[in-house]
Amino acid sequence: MKISGLLAVSTLVLAGTAAAAIGAEKHYGPGVTDSEIKIGQTVPYSGPASAFSSYGRVMTGYFQMLNEKGGINGRKVNLISLDNAYSPPKAIEQTRKLVDDDGVLAEIGTVGTVPNVAVQKYLNQNKVPQVFISAGGRRFNDPQNFPWTVSFYPPFEMEGATFGQFIVKHMPNARIAVLYQNDDYGKDYLTGFKKALGDGSAKIVAEANYEMSYPTVDSEVIQLKASGADTLVYFTTPKFAAQAIKKAGELNWKPAQFLASPVNSVQGVLAPAGLENVQGAYTTQFTKQAGDPAWANDPDVAEYLAFMKKWAPNDSPNDFIGLSGYIIAQAIALGLERCGDDLTRENLLTQATSFNKQRVGMLLPGIELTNSKQNYSPFNSLRMAVFEKTSWKLLDE
Repeated sequence: MKISGLLAVSTLVLAGTAAAAIGAEKHYGPGVTDSEIKIGQTVPYSGPASAFSSYGRVMTGYFQMLNEKGGINGRKVNLISLDNAYSPPKAIEQTRKLVDDDGVLAEIGTVGTVPNVAVQKYLNQNKVPQVFISAGGRRFNDPQNFPWTVSFYPPFEMEGATFGQFIVKHMPNARIAVLYQNDDYGKDYLTGFKKALGDGSAKIVAEANYEMSYPTVDSEVIQLKASGADTLVYFTTPKFAAQAIKKAGELNWKPAQFLASPVNSVQGVLAPAGLENVQGAYTTQFTKQAGDPAWANDPDVAEYLAFMKKWAPNDSPNDFIGLSGYIIAQAIALGLERCGDDLTRENLLTQATSFNKQRVGMLLPGIELTNSKQNYSPFNSLRMAVFEKTSWKLLDE
Protein backbone atom coordinates (compact mmCIF):
# COMPACT_ATOMS: atom_id res chain seq x y z
CA MET A 1 0.00 0.00 0.00
CA LYS A 2 1.36 3.43 -0.89
CA ILE A 3 2.45 5.58 2.02
CA SER A 4 2.10 9.20 0.92
CA GLY A 5 4.78 11.79 1.50
CA LEU A 6 3.54 13.56 4.62
CA LEU A 7 2.78 10.29 6.42
CA ALA A 8 6.21 8.97 5.49
CA VAL A 9 7.91 12.08 6.84
CA SER A 10 5.85 12.01 10.04
CA THR A 11 6.64 8.33 10.55
CA LEU A 12 10.36 8.95 10.16
CA VAL A 13 10.23 11.97 12.43
CA LEU A 14 8.50 10.12 15.23
CA ALA A 15 10.44 6.90 14.86
CA GLY A 16 13.91 8.40 15.23
CA THR A 17 17.00 6.39 14.43
CA ALA A 18 18.19 3.03 15.69
CA ALA A 19 21.37 4.58 17.00
CA ALA A 20 19.42 7.07 19.08
CA ALA A 21 17.26 4.29 20.48
CA ILE A 22 20.32 2.35 21.59
CA GLY A 23 21.54 5.41 23.43
CA ALA A 24 24.36 6.59 21.19
CA GLU A 25 26.40 9.54 22.40
CA LYS A 26 24.77 12.90 21.77
CA HIS A 27 26.52 15.76 20.00
CA TYR A 28 24.80 19.12 19.96
CA GLY A 29 25.54 22.34 18.12
CA PRO A 30 24.12 25.79 18.88
CA GLY A 31 20.38 25.93 19.41
CA VAL A 32 19.99 22.24 20.31
CA THR A 33 19.05 20.62 23.62
CA ASP A 34 17.45 17.34 24.60
CA SER A 35 14.06 18.97 24.05
CA GLU A 36 14.54 21.62 21.35
CA ILE A 37 16.03 22.31 17.90
CA LYS A 38 16.18 26.04 17.22
CA ILE A 39 16.37 27.03 13.55
CA GLY A 40 15.73 30.32 11.76
CA GLN A 41 14.89 31.87 8.43
CA THR A 42 14.02 35.20 6.84
CA VAL A 43 11.07 35.73 4.50
CA PRO A 44 9.78 38.87 2.72
CA TYR A 45 6.64 39.36 4.78
CA SER A 46 6.71 42.98 3.58
CA GLY A 47 8.24 44.93 0.70
CA PRO A 48 8.25 44.37 -3.07
CA ALA A 49 8.26 40.56 -2.83
CA SER A 50 5.67 40.19 -0.07
CA ALA A 51 3.75 37.74 -2.28
CA PHE A 52 6.25 35.21 -0.91
CA SER A 53 4.90 35.67 2.63
CA SER A 54 2.58 32.65 2.32
CA TYR A 55 5.72 30.52 2.02
CA GLY A 56 6.82 31.48 5.54
CA ARG A 57 3.38 31.01 7.05
CA VAL A 58 3.00 27.53 5.55
CA MET A 59 6.47 26.47 6.66
CA THR A 60 5.80 27.73 10.19
CA GLY A 61 2.55 25.76 10.22
CA TYR A 62 4.35 22.62 9.10
CA PHE A 63 6.72 22.63 12.06
CA GLN A 64 3.87 23.45 14.42
CA MET A 65 2.15 20.33 13.09
CA LEU A 66 5.27 18.22 13.65
CA ASN A 67 5.59 19.57 17.19
CA GLU A 68 2.02 18.55 17.94
CA LYS A 69 2.96 15.03 16.82
CA GLY A 70 5.99 14.96 19.13
CA GLY A 71 8.63 16.85 17.14
CA ILE A 72 11.73 15.40 15.48
CA ASN A 73 13.35 12.51 17.36
CA GLY A 74 11.54 13.73 20.49
CA ARG A 75 12.67 17.36 20.16
CA LYS A 76 10.34 20.25 19.42
CA VAL A 77 11.37 22.47 16.51
CA ASN A 78 11.53 26.17 17.30
CA LEU A 79 11.41 27.90 13.92
CA ILE A 80 12.09 31.64 14.16
CA SER A 81 10.80 33.26 10.95
CA LEU A 82 11.70 36.94 10.53
CA ASP A 83 10.84 39.57 7.91
CA ASN A 84 13.64 40.53 5.52
CA ALA A 85 11.46 42.85 3.37
CA TYR A 86 13.44 41.51 0.37
CA SER A 87 16.10 44.06 1.31
CA PRO A 88 19.80 43.11 1.60
CA PRO A 89 20.50 45.33 4.65
CA LYS A 90 17.39 43.99 6.40
CA ALA A 91 18.27 40.40 5.53
CA ILE A 92 21.77 40.83 7.00
CA GLU A 93 20.37 42.45 10.14
CA GLN A 94 17.84 39.68 10.71
CA THR A 95 20.28 36.87 9.95
CA ARG A 96 22.80 38.29 12.41
CA LYS A 97 20.02 38.38 15.00
CA LEU A 98 19.21 34.72 14.33
CA VAL A 99 22.84 33.64 14.64
CA ASP A 100 24.26 36.01 17.26
CA ASP A 101 21.24 36.69 19.47
CA ASP A 102 18.92 33.70 19.02
CA GLY A 103 21.71 31.15 18.60
CA VAL A 104 20.07 29.02 15.89
CA LEU A 105 21.58 25.77 14.67
CA ALA A 106 21.10 26.82 11.05
CA GLU A 107 19.35 29.24 8.74
CA ILE A 108 16.89 27.14 6.80
CA GLY A 109 14.61 27.71 3.83
CA THR A 110 15.18 31.46 3.44
CA VAL A 111 13.31 32.54 0.34
CA GLY A 112 14.60 34.74 -2.47
CA THR A 113 17.82 35.33 -4.37
CA VAL A 114 18.45 38.85 -3.04
CA PRO A 115 18.24 37.99 0.69
CA ASN A 116 20.27 34.80 0.28
CA VAL A 117 23.03 36.54 -1.67
CA ALA A 118 23.20 39.20 1.04
CA VAL A 119 23.89 36.72 3.86
CA GLN A 120 25.76 33.96 2.02
CA LYS A 121 29.30 35.12 2.81
CA TYR A 122 28.48 35.87 6.45
CA LEU A 123 26.97 32.43 7.04
CA ASN A 124 29.78 30.60 5.24
CA GLN A 125 32.51 32.55 7.04
CA ASN A 126 30.89 31.57 10.35
CA LYS A 127 30.23 27.96 9.23
CA VAL A 128 26.50 28.26 9.80
CA PRO A 129 24.44 26.01 7.49
CA GLN A 130 22.36 27.94 4.96
CA VAL A 131 20.27 24.89 4.22
CA PHE A 132 17.58 24.15 1.62
CA ILE A 133 17.09 27.78 0.69
CA SER A 134 14.36 28.67 -1.77
CA ALA A 135 16.63 30.05 -4.47
CA GLY A 136 18.03 28.36 -7.55
CA GLY A 137 20.91 30.60 -8.61
CA ARG A 138 24.17 28.92 -9.62
CA ARG A 139 26.05 30.64 -6.79
CA PHE A 140 23.94 28.62 -4.35
CA ASN A 141 25.25 25.33 -5.74
CA ASP A 142 28.95 26.01 -5.36
CA PRO A 143 30.38 23.56 -2.79
CA GLN A 144 33.95 24.71 -3.40
CA ASN A 145 33.42 28.40 -2.64
CA PHE A 146 30.29 28.26 -0.47
CA PRO A 147 30.31 24.83 1.21
CA TRP A 148 27.72 25.79 3.85
CA THR A 149 25.06 26.88 1.34
CA VAL A 150 22.64 24.20 0.11
CA SER A 151 19.91 25.22 -2.31
CA PHE A 152 16.64 23.38 -2.68
CA TYR A 153 14.83 25.16 -5.49
CA PRO A 154 15.42 23.77 -9.00
CA PRO A 155 18.39 25.57 -10.61
CA PHE A 156 17.31 28.68 -12.47
CA GLU A 157 19.66 27.94 -15.36
CA MET A 158 18.10 24.48 -15.72
CA GLU A 159 14.61 25.95 -15.81
CA GLY A 160 15.65 28.60 -18.32
CA ALA A 161 17.16 25.84 -20.47
CA THR A 162 13.92 23.87 -20.23
CA PHE A 163 12.05 26.81 -21.75
CA GLY A 164 14.67 27.22 -24.47
CA GLN A 165 14.54 23.54 -25.42
CA PHE A 166 10.74 23.63 -25.57
CA ILE A 167 10.76 26.67 -27.86
CA VAL A 168 13.40 25.18 -30.17
CA LYS A 169 11.31 22.03 -30.53
CA HIS A 170 7.80 23.50 -30.77
CA MET A 171 8.30 27.12 -31.90
CA PRO A 172 11.45 26.99 -34.03
CA ASN A 173 10.86 30.39 -35.66
CA ALA A 174 9.87 32.26 -32.50
CA ARG A 175 10.78 35.94 -32.15
CA ILE A 176 11.36 36.24 -28.42
CA ALA A 177 11.20 39.13 -25.96
CA VAL A 178 12.54 38.65 -22.43
CA LEU A 179 11.68 40.61 -19.29
CA TYR A 180 14.12 39.83 -16.50
CA GLN A 181 15.11 41.08 -13.06
CA ASN A 182 18.50 42.78 -13.14
CA ASP A 183 20.25 40.59 -10.59
CA ASP A 184 21.58 37.04 -10.23
CA TYR A 185 18.01 35.69 -10.24
CA GLY A 186 17.03 37.04 -13.65
CA LYS A 187 20.48 36.69 -15.19
CA ASP A 188 20.84 33.01 -14.28
CA TYR A 189 17.51 32.23 -15.93
CA LEU A 190 18.57 34.18 -19.01
CA THR A 191 21.93 32.42 -19.21
CA GLY A 192 20.34 28.95 -19.28
CA PHE A 193 17.70 30.11 -21.73
CA LYS A 194 20.21 31.49 -24.23
CA LYS A 195 22.41 28.40 -24.06
CA ALA A 196 19.44 26.18 -24.89
CA LEU A 197 18.30 28.38 -27.78
CA GLY A 198 21.72 28.08 -29.38
CA ASP A 199 22.13 29.38 -32.92
CA GLY A 200 18.85 28.10 -34.34
CA SER A 201 16.01 30.00 -35.97
CA ALA A 202 14.33 30.97 -32.70
CA LYS A 203 15.83 34.34 -31.75
CA ILE A 204 15.71 36.82 -28.89
CA VAL A 205 14.80 40.10 -30.57
CA ALA A 206 14.43 42.25 -27.44
CA GLU A 207 15.45 42.24 -23.78
CA ALA A 208 14.33 44.54 -20.97
CA ASN A 209 15.42 44.44 -17.36
CA TYR A 210 14.21 46.20 -14.24
CA GLU A 211 15.32 46.89 -10.67
CA MET A 212 13.38 45.80 -7.61
CA SER A 213 12.96 49.49 -6.72
CA TYR A 214 10.91 50.22 -9.87
CA PRO A 215 7.26 51.06 -9.18
CA THR A 216 6.10 49.39 -12.41
CA VAL A 217 7.44 47.72 -15.55
CA ASP A 218 4.86 49.24 -17.89
CA SER A 219 7.45 51.06 -20.00
CA GLU A 220 9.52 47.88 -20.33
CA VAL A 221 6.50 45.96 -21.63
CA ILE A 222 5.75 48.71 -24.14
CA GLN A 223 9.37 48.55 -25.32
CA LEU A 224 9.22 44.77 -25.73
CA LYS A 225 5.94 44.90 -27.67
CA ALA A 226 7.47 47.41 -30.10
CA SER A 227 10.10 44.82 -31.04
CA GLY A 228 7.52 42.75 -32.92
CA ALA A 229 8.15 39.72 -30.72
CA ASP A 230 5.59 36.92 -30.81
CA THR A 231 6.85 35.21 -27.63
CA LEU A 232 7.33 36.79 -24.20
CA VAL A 233 9.38 35.20 -21.40
CA TYR A 234 9.11 36.35 -17.77
CA PHE A 235 12.18 35.86 -15.56
CA THR A 236 10.74 38.06 -12.83
CA THR A 237 9.36 38.03 -9.29
CA PRO A 238 5.58 37.89 -8.61
CA LYS A 239 4.74 41.60 -8.36
CA PHE A 240 6.38 42.46 -11.67
CA ALA A 241 5.07 39.40 -13.47
CA ALA A 242 1.50 40.36 -12.53
CA GLN A 243 2.10 43.93 -13.71
CA ALA A 244 3.66 42.85 -16.99
CA ILE A 245 0.98 40.28 -17.84
CA LYS A 246 -1.75 42.82 -17.14
CA LYS A 247 -0.02 45.52 -19.20
CA ALA A 248 0.44 43.18 -22.17
CA GLY A 249 -3.30 42.48 -22.00
CA GLU A 250 -4.11 46.20 -21.91
CA LEU A 251 -1.94 46.68 -25.01
CA ASN A 252 -3.83 43.85 -26.73
CA TRP A 253 -0.50 42.09 -27.16
CA LYS A 254 -1.01 38.34 -27.28
CA PRO A 255 2.38 36.64 -27.52
CA ALA A 256 3.05 33.08 -26.45
CA GLN A 257 4.02 33.49 -22.78
CA PHE A 258 6.50 31.60 -20.60
CA LEU A 259 6.44 32.17 -16.84
CA ALA A 260 9.30 31.11 -14.58
CA SER A 261 8.02 28.83 -11.84
CA PRO A 262 8.37 31.39 -8.99
CA VAL A 263 5.71 33.50 -10.76
CA ASN A 264 3.24 30.80 -11.83
CA SER A 265 1.06 31.09 -8.72
CA VAL A 266 -2.61 31.27 -9.72
CA GLN A 267 -3.49 33.00 -6.45
CA GLY A 268 -0.52 35.34 -6.16
CA VAL A 269 0.14 36.32 -9.79
CA LEU A 270 -2.28 35.09 -12.43
CA ALA A 271 -5.54 36.09 -10.78
CA PRO A 272 -4.37 39.68 -10.08
CA ALA A 273 -3.07 39.89 -13.67
CA GLY A 274 -6.37 38.60 -15.10
CA LEU A 275 -6.80 34.94 -15.97
CA GLU A 276 -8.01 35.94 -19.42
CA ASN A 277 -4.51 37.30 -20.06
CA VAL A 278 -2.67 34.03 -19.38
CA GLN A 279 -4.67 31.44 -21.29
CA GLY A 280 -2.23 29.17 -23.10
CA ALA A 281 0.79 30.38 -21.15
CA TYR A 282 3.57 27.91 -20.29
CA THR A 283 5.53 27.20 -17.13
CA THR A 284 7.56 24.45 -15.50
CA GLN A 285 6.40 22.38 -12.54
CA PHE A 286 7.79 19.88 -10.08
CA THR A 287 4.73 19.60 -7.82
CA LYS A 288 1.20 18.28 -7.96
CA GLN A 289 -1.52 20.93 -7.96
CA ALA A 290 -4.18 20.80 -5.27
CA GLY A 291 -6.79 22.43 -7.52
CA ASP A 292 -6.20 20.19 -10.54
CA PRO A 293 -8.97 17.58 -10.99
CA ALA A 294 -6.32 15.12 -12.18
CA TRP A 295 -5.09 14.87 -8.57
CA ALA A 296 -8.52 14.92 -6.90
CA ASN A 297 -8.12 11.43 -5.38
CA ASP A 298 -4.39 11.57 -4.74
CA PRO A 299 -3.34 10.81 -1.11
CA ASP A 300 -0.63 13.49 -1.14
CA VAL A 301 -3.17 16.11 -2.15
CA ALA A 302 -5.69 14.96 0.46
CA GLU A 303 -3.05 15.28 3.19
CA TYR A 304 -1.92 18.66 1.92
CA LEU A 305 -5.47 20.02 1.85
CA ALA A 306 -6.08 18.77 5.40
CA PHE A 307 -2.81 20.33 6.53
CA MET A 308 -3.64 23.71 4.97
CA LYS A 309 -7.12 23.74 6.47
CA LYS A 310 -5.75 23.30 10.00
CA TRP A 311 -2.32 24.92 9.97
CA ALA A 312 -2.51 27.66 7.31
CA PRO A 313 -6.26 28.38 7.03
CA ASN A 314 -5.81 31.91 5.68
CA ASP A 315 -3.65 30.80 2.73
CA SER A 316 -4.88 29.14 -0.44
CA PRO A 317 -3.84 25.52 -1.11
CA ASN A 318 -3.79 26.51 -4.80
CA ASP A 319 -0.98 29.00 -4.21
CA PHE A 320 2.30 27.52 -5.51
CA ILE A 321 4.33 29.81 -3.27
CA GLY A 322 2.78 28.35 -0.14
CA LEU A 323 3.07 24.84 -1.57
CA SER A 324 6.80 25.30 -2.10
CA GLY A 325 7.12 26.14 1.60
CA TYR A 326 5.34 22.90 2.45
CA ILE A 327 7.66 20.82 0.26
CA ILE A 328 10.86 22.46 1.48
CA ALA A 329 9.74 22.11 5.11
CA GLN A 330 9.45 18.35 4.59
CA ALA A 331 12.99 18.20 3.19
CA ILE A 332 14.33 20.22 6.13
CA ALA A 333 12.53 17.90 8.56
CA LEU A 334 14.09 14.89 6.85
CA GLY A 335 17.55 16.44 7.05
CA LEU A 336 17.13 17.09 10.76
CA GLU A 337 15.68 13.63 11.38
CA ARG A 338 18.64 11.99 9.63
CA CYS A 339 20.98 13.72 12.10
CA GLY A 340 19.65 11.58 14.97
CA ASP A 341 21.43 12.71 18.15
CA ASP A 342 24.37 14.17 16.21
CA LEU A 343 22.71 17.56 15.85
CA THR A 344 25.76 19.59 14.93
CA ARG A 345 26.11 22.08 12.14
CA GLU A 346 28.61 19.81 10.42
CA ASN A 347 26.34 16.79 10.47
CA LEU A 348 23.31 18.77 9.32
CA LEU A 349 25.35 19.84 6.29
CA THR A 350 26.33 16.21 5.66
CA GLN A 351 22.76 14.95 5.89
CA ALA A 352 21.35 17.74 3.71
CA THR A 353 23.83 16.93 0.92
CA SER A 354 23.38 13.15 0.77
CA PHE A 355 19.78 12.62 -0.35
CA ASN A 356 19.30 9.60 -2.63
CA LYS A 357 16.09 9.37 -4.64
CA GLN A 358 14.15 10.87 -1.74
CA ARG A 359 10.46 11.60 -2.13
CA VAL A 360 8.36 14.05 -0.14
CA GLY A 361 4.66 14.81 -0.35
CA MET A 362 3.32 16.70 -3.42
CA LEU A 363 6.28 16.10 -5.74
CA LEU A 364 5.23 15.02 -9.22
CA PRO A 365 5.68 11.37 -10.17
CA GLY A 366 9.22 10.83 -11.42
CA ILE A 367 10.64 13.80 -9.51
CA GLU A 368 13.07 12.64 -6.82
CA LEU A 369 15.57 14.43 -4.60
CA THR A 370 19.19 13.36 -5.09
CA ASN A 371 22.30 15.38 -4.26
CA SER A 372 25.91 14.89 -3.24
CA LYS A 373 29.00 16.64 -1.94
CA GLN A 374 29.88 17.53 -5.52
CA ASN A 375 26.40 18.70 -6.61
CA TYR A 376 24.19 20.11 -3.86
CA SER A 377 21.09 20.67 -6.02
CA PRO A 378 18.49 17.93 -5.41
CA PHE A 379 16.57 18.48 -8.67
CA ASN A 380 17.56 17.13 -12.07
CA SER A 381 14.40 17.59 -14.16
CA LEU A 382 11.17 19.58 -14.49
CA ARG A 383 7.83 19.14 -16.27
CA MET A 384 6.27 21.62 -18.69
CA ALA A 385 2.67 22.75 -18.15
CA VAL A 386 0.15 24.97 -19.95
CA PHE A 387 -2.50 27.21 -18.38
CA GLU A 388 -6.08 26.36 -19.32
CA LYS A 389 -9.13 28.14 -17.90
CA THR A 390 -8.25 28.29 -14.20
CA SER A 391 -5.33 25.89 -13.67
CA TRP A 392 -2.08 24.51 -15.01
CA LYS A 393 -2.20 21.27 -17.03
CA LEU A 394 0.87 19.07 -17.34
CA LEU A 395 2.11 18.35 -20.84
CA ASP A 396 2.99 14.79 -21.79
CA GLU A 397 6.69 15.41 -22.42
